[in-house]
Amino acid sequence: MKFARPLPNYLVQRYHGWKATTYAENQAWYRRLAEGQHPRAMVISCCDSRVHVTSVFGADQGEFFLHRNIANLVPPYVSDGAQHGTSAAVEYAVTALKVAHVIVLGHSSCGGVKGCHDMCSGIAPELEEKSSFVGRWMDILRPGYERVKDIKDPVERTAALEKEAVLVSLENLMTFPFVKSAVDSGHLTLHGLWHDIGEGGIEQYSCDTKTFSPI
Repeated sequence: MKFARPLPNYLVQRYHGWKATTYAENQAWYRRLAEGQHPRAMVISCCDSRVHVTSVFGADQGEFFLHRNIANLVPPYVSDGAQHGTSAAVEYAVTALKVAHVIVLGHSSCGGVKGCHDMCSGIAPELEEKSSFVGRWMDILRPGYERVKDIKDPVERTAALEKEAVLVSLENLMTFPFVKSAVDSGHLTLHGLWHDIGEGGIEQYSCDTKTFSPI
């Protein structure tokens, strides 16, 4: 394999710094983690480099089972024998790790959500191409766009769509039989959050008020 290259030096230096400090000071803990994981929660968040889930919640290694994808989306349940990365992660978290919580975390200024907005509003025809991986993935969010398309201001419409990405994912989670069963039995709870990157805020969705509000 000729195309794999050595890591950049700055990453190598950071690794050695971590190994000499954080790892060395917590060696027993890391060796315990190596025996198996028992996370209490799964977090489904965006790939965006600005969304740092463990920092936001002050989490240590072993606390969260993390899955990241474009725009923190969960597709509907489909059993077709194909390869489904997000669905596989949800299945493993719920049925094997038996997490108590699944958290969908959306965020402000999401590029994937903006792509969906632009595609659905007709100003990004390249995302409509069958060859666009991003476009086909953002098809998951089309039902959310339909719910906000009548908002006149495009900035407000896009912001509303960011929260729809959370709601669509929560709705789709409940189409998975093993998720619904765990929720119905009280062994699993679902949570919808939206993170304001610039202000450092977190809002959570309430089924009672059908709105997001600060925690």
